[in-house]
Amino acid sequence: MDKKDSIRVEIFGLTMSTTVSGGGYAIILKEADGNRRLPIIIGHFEAQAIAFELEGVKPPRPLTHDLIKNIVETLGYHVEYVLINELRDSTFFAKIKLDSYEIDEIDARPSDAIAVALKFSAPIFVATEIMDEIGFVPEDEKSDIPGQSEGDDLSDNEPDDFTKGEDKESRLQQLKSELEEAVNNEDYEKAAQIRDEIKKLEISNLN
Repeated sequence: MDKKDSIRVEIFGLTMSTTVSGGGYAIILKEADGNRRLPIIIGHFEAQAIAFELEGVKPPRPLTHDLIKNIVETLGYHVEYVLINELRDSTFFAKIKLDSYEIDEIDARPSDAIAVALKFSAPIFVATEIMDEIGFVPEDEKSDIPGQSEGDDLSDNEPDDFTKGEDKESRLQQLKSELEEAVNNEDYEKAAQIRDEIKKLEISNLN
């Protein structure tokens, strides 16, 4: 797949998804020069890694994608771009391209490829045929994942202590401070719970 047959995208949001049995996460990609969006269901660990990077949270010791970045840089390379190049049997496939003509594109899961792209501030592309096939412009701006009804809006599921008059920005800052502390203490289970609370609070700002 040639990169010229692709569309550059940006991370539009990371949210919990109601389309997966038992719950799950979705990363929402958006055309850099358009309105179409593409949700990709990802795992808990990958969602956490991407969220940490988006929020600027630095773990005290390198996690998996930090390790990948350190290895790539130690070998003298840099990630040039990542490409979500194929959709087969409802599964997305991706490639990571290093800045070397001698190294072919490397197969990867989209979630890992996106996490690595964030580590290197590398651009993310989606094959044009994928975006043409399943990319969409939300009819209801409150919902970015197909099949999620207005009643499933995560903003309606805020914790009970989110009183009507509470300053959400102050709450966000408090949660982010608690998240950083949990990460520094390497309490990643607690960090994931705090991050979920942050996402519930931020979900109304995704659009």
